[in-house]
Amino acid sequence: MKKQFKVVELLTSTPLLSEVKVNGWVRTFRNNQFIALNDGSTINNIQCVVDFENTSEEILKRITTGAAVSLTGTLAESKGAGQKVEVQVATIEILGDSDAEKYPMQPKKHSLEFLRENAHLRIRTNVFGAIMRVRSTLAFAVHQYFQEKGFFYVNTPIVTGSDAEGAGEMFKVTALPFDNTPRTEEGKVNYKEDFFGKETNLTVSGQLEAETYAMALGQVYTFGPTFRAENSNTSRHLAEFWMIEPEVAFNDLAANMDLAEDFIKYVINYTVNKHQDDLKFLEQRLLDEEKNKPQAERSEMSLLEKLNFVLENNFKRVSYTEAIDILRDSTPNKKKKFQYLIEEWGADLQSEHERFLVEKHFKCPVILFDYPAKIKAFYMRLNEDGKTVRAMDILFPGIGEIVGGSQREERYDVLIEKMKALGIDEKELWWYLDTRRFGTAVHSGFGLGFERLVLFVTGMTNIRDVIPFPRTPQNAEF
Repeated sequence: MKKQFKVVELLTSTPLLSEVKVNGWVRTFRNNQFIALNDGSTINNIQCVVDFENTSEEILKRITTGAAVSLTGTLAESKGAGQKVEVQVATIEILGDSDAEKYPMQPKKHSLEFLRENAHLRIRTNVFGAIMRVRSTLAFAVHQYFQEKGFFYVNTPIVTGSDAEGAGEMFKVTALPFDNTPRTEEGKVNYKEDFFGKETNLTVSGQLEAETYAMALGQVYTFGPTFRAENSNTSRHLAEFWMIEPEVAFNDLAANMDLAEDFIKYVINYTVNKHQDDLKFLEQRLLDEEKNKPQAERSEMSLLEKLNFVLENNFKRVSYTEAIDILRDSTPNKKKKFQYLIEEWGADLQSEHERFLVEKHFKCPVILFDYPAKIKAFYMRLNEDGKTVRAMDILFPGIGEIVGGSQREERYDVLIEKMKALGIDEKELWWYLDTRRFGTAVHSGFGLGFERLVLFVTGMTNIRDVIPFPRTPQNAEF
């Protein structure tokens, strides 16, 4: 029995004149002779040459775009231009037919919108094959980094009774009937009769639970799905997305920044080294796409330049207060070019401000820290000035914020005061407060939206194109 090979093996490491077997899907079939075969292991197809004079007409008719085939033959030096090797086919087995007239993924350029409507088949295109291979490697690199650093992987709940972000935009989880919903005497929904006996939601973050584990295991991380019921139909928002959230006991904000920078550089470097072909293809795709844009809207850096920009530069650390002064005095602000003008301290920075700091002012990735307390979450440590918290955001070119984190408020009395001021019920978070009652210590962590990272590394511009099956307002297809 002939050994079965992946296309990537045939193109890179298999000796010539080997007897080989290869399975895959037909991308194109030219002149009744040349099959471009792809099996998903690489962006590159292998050319398979059919002896059409000695192949039945019935088989030749079934070699169509999208068909699954199994081929055996000899790996030989290619006689044509564009490829070093080819398979000289001895036998062909059609594993699965594909009606050429009905198959949506024809070998031509498709709009990204069309491909989203066919998300179950878009993975068969070069663009989405490249994206999803990169995504897979980034996910592996996340786990490898933390495991090498001695972190423990914690699976935090998807169903939760707490709102970590105070966002209020959460998906309710209930088993109660919509007809004849049980009510209290006050006419409110009686959640005591629900499955969990209380009001529950899909989680927006595993952070609070991860903090409890960090206060026993030292350093932990979560990497799982999170959900936000924000009715935002933009290129930057998903209703279901994946979050990476490390939490480290005894780390202050400076150590947290060090960890975040080291982590990001590691996973990007690992992926760049592993996926040169995919990234070069995605880089060219981005260049072709940007040719249609006005010069002012085009990226100043190519995709690989942007990735190396992150890898080769130290991240500049700048306080929020300093950043506000820079933005207030900047030319775009003075000339009213910003959509959101910076007029006073305390403003919540927008993507345009973050990108100005990274791309125009500092010309390197930036970590902003010490934000106004009023625009940040309750669990962030209050500074001595009483106005700012030990928060940090990492800003990247082309994308703005990619990481948000903080030193956590470890002081029980301060945390209680902050919760009271924001109307957060102590009884709901009694377990979280216990970590401040028993053996509290300085600790820090951050959150990185995984799709935001994949977006940056692939050069895509819509977050729906970097997750296999996007969930967005009015869309839960597939």
